[in-house]
Amino acid sequence: MKAMVWFIALAAVAGVVYGLYRVRAKWEERNKASEDRFASFMSQALPGGAVAPKAGAAPASVPSPALAPKPALVPKAGNDAAVLQRLLLEAASKAGEAGEPALSIQLYAKLLARYPQSPFADQARAAVEAQKKKLAPPKP
Repeated sequence: MKAMVWFIALAAVAGVVYGLYRVRAKWEERNKASEDRFASFMSQALPGGAVAPKAGAAPASVPSPALAPKPALVPKAGNDAAVLQRLLLEAASKAGEAGEPALSIQLYAKLLARYPQSPFADQARAAVEAQKKKLAPPKP
């Protein structure tokens, strides 16, 4: 009978240890997937279309992956002005939708100041006029 109690206690401890092992493995898997998504997002959102190297590629001189430095973002050869223009336009429109007309106008102004001949210039000017109407106090 005493052996049965010890067996049950040992099985319970083994079950808890196994459960903790599985939770830790899933947590590490989620963190790696999150870091991969973040790296992918940043490589798409960075000005100039910067490309992030693979997260698993560590330099040969680093003895352990835990000690490996985070991958640095390496810019591409050219500057992609169209991406910057689109990002400014989207940020300004989202600020306007969020109820921030002053911020939206500032972002549109930055777009127009940096890229006056942009294909988005007419759209930005029209949106500035709409945001100015929201910003102006109502007349009694």
